[in-house]
Amino acid sequence: MESGRVVKRRVDHLKEHDSRSSSVVAEWKRTRLDRLLVEYLLRAGCYSTATKLASSRGIEGLTNLDVFLVAREVEQSLACRDTSKCLSWCHDNKSKLRKLNSSLEFNVRMQEFIELIKSDRRMEAIRHARKHFTGQEPGHLPSIQRCMALVAFPANTDVTPYKELLSDVRWDGLIEQFRAENLKLYQLSSQSAFSLVVQSGLSALKTPHCYRGATGHNPDCPVCQPSFNSLASPLPYAHCSQSRLVCHISGEPLNENNQPLMLPNGYVYGQKALQQMASENNGTIVCPRSRQTFNIKDAEKVFVM
Repeated sequence: MESGRVVKRRVDHLKEHDSRSSSVVAEWKRTRLDRLLVEYLLRAGCYSTATKLASSRGIEGLTNLDVFLVAREVEQSLACRDTSKCLSWCHDNKSKLRKLNSSLEFNVRMQEFIELIKSDRRMEAIRHARKHFTGQEPGHLPSIQRCMALVAFPANTDVTPYKELLSDVRWDGLIEQFRAENLKLYQLSSQSAFSLVVQSGLSALKTPHCYRGATGHNPDCPVCQPSFNSLASPLPYAHCSQSRLVCHISGEPLNENNQPLMLPNGYVYGQKALQQMASENNGTIVCPRSRQTFNIKDAEKVFVM
């Protein structure tokens, strides 16, 4: 029933986008942005900020807030070296995890065995292994064999791979695995929708000129800004079927109303920007890229075929 109510709330929210009222559509777009931000903050671990934003905007029912808050409790317990909440979560979702071929519960049981070895409770560790390692999948056998070999090694061993098994870094691996399994369980993507939207927008605007140094940067281009420039670096360039020439000085398009003019140094700018610069400097223009000085009469028209 709860799943049905969640679906209905979200479908009703999507229907609001078809409204003929511009104010309703504007509010819908703002709500959509807030939903994306809430999900991004939850994935980033900013649970308090995400909860306050969702509460202030009244969009708790349009987000996966409850899913991530439960996950936070499990992650915090694992960070405190406590496996009880993670095992309880695995038990509650046992059938779904089995369909996903999840190894999370096995790895948690294995970590419990390792902690018993580290505390020198070896007989208790063997009883733990008999209880939880029997009847496991054949693919887990190599891990079980390596794990059982720890009985013969001291907790401070430097022998590989047993030194790695006894490392506390394994707890971080369990937290990462739980996050991945939790997202798969609820059919959520590994990346937040906010990240995908930002990457799509940057890729749509990205051109080779954005990476030709400071002289090729357009002040009005988001990708040319330092922070976005680094984010867009691994993304593909935009596919432009038609070229559009823009003046480097004014940002206005170069066309029949703003003809391109080439300076003697080879740089091309819009006629309007050059004429305005010349009128302010007694017919003299300064190339913003090379800082060379020319007379407006030295500029020649460029014809683009």
